[in-house]
Amino acid sequence: MSDLSHVDESGSVRMVDVGAKPMSRRRAVARASVRMAAETAQRLGSLPKGDALATAQIAGIMAAKRTSDLIPLCHPLPLSVVDVSLEVVAGGVEITAAAETTGQTGVEMEALVAASVAALTIYDMAKAIDKEMVIAEVTLLEKTKVEV
Repeated sequence: MSDLSHVDESGSVRMVDVGAKPMSRRRAVARASVRMAAETAQRLGSLPKGDALATAQIAGIMAAKRTSDLIPLCHPLPLSVVDVSLEVVAGGVEITAAAETTGQTGVEMEALVAASVAALTIYDMAKAIDKEMVIAEVTLLEKTKVEV
């Protein structure tokens, strides 16, 4: 268990102390996919609930900012930027979320939460017209750290 940073020697969970770590510029990029009928994908900009793509973009950005409220052991981070982009492709939507900060811990969870919540928002807004949608994959694509 001692190899896990969120678990102490006795097996109890803990928040990692990052106080002694140096400040660095951190970036993470995550992706999520929502698979759906081609007809559904073409209608995402004008659904009965509104523009699913614009709503999902805002939802992803807002979610990244609230990651530490959702995941108990995450540190609250001063995010310098969150970018969520959505691309309608054949049979669905590809979501890419990037988060950046200058701090003592990474932003992987913020990028993953942004992509996940954007995907869930697409699902929520289109579920009335497509009962077969699937959130197919949420994955971390990249993480970088540059000492400042």
